[in-house]
Amino acid sequence: MLNSKQRAKLRAAANDIETILQIGKGGVNEMVVRQADTALNARELIKLKVLENAPVSSREAADELAGRIGADVVQVIGTKAVLFRQNKKDSKFDI
Repeated sequence: MLNSKQRAKLRAAANDIETILQIGKGGVNEMVVRQADTALNARELIKLKVLENAPVSSREAADELAGRIGADVVQVIGTKAVLFRQNKKDSKFDI
């Protein structure tokens, strides 16, 4: 669980990253979970977008995805969400 200072630091870092994952009409399915897990292993911090035709809201999608892959939801604004999972070794973030 992240505290407010850690969350603020991660929000600032997320400003400069591109959206790399989209959740569409299939919702949070196994393929999306695998893609998010792989991306978090490589980057630690990812931004995702929930499209209008998705069966879940941005908050629901972020919470479900984070729960399934062991990540933390940093923020949800509109249709975008930011997830974080720190690597055990060689982390880019001092959290």
